[in-house]
Amino acid sequence: MVNTVWLIKRPADFPEADLLEDNDMIILIQDAVLRIPSIENWLACEEDVKARNIKFPEDKLISYEDIIDIIEKAEKVIVW
Repeated sequence: MVNTVWLIKRPADFPEADLLEDNDMIILIQDAVLRIPSIENWLACEEDVKARNIKFPEDKLISYEDIIDIIEKAEKVIVW
């Protein structure tokens, strides 16, 4: 289970690594997909990646429906 979902909208807005806990998840949406995080526990919105015509590993891509499912199961959500 995910403790905190960090929804990141802009590439410059990544949280510091020391703010994240082991069960946190970063989800890149909108222009945040232009920058890959340095941590391992992240995913990117497939629709936003495709709209910007960039390449990401397939196992890191999720749909908006998947994002909603993760948010519903998370303890809290932070939009950054």
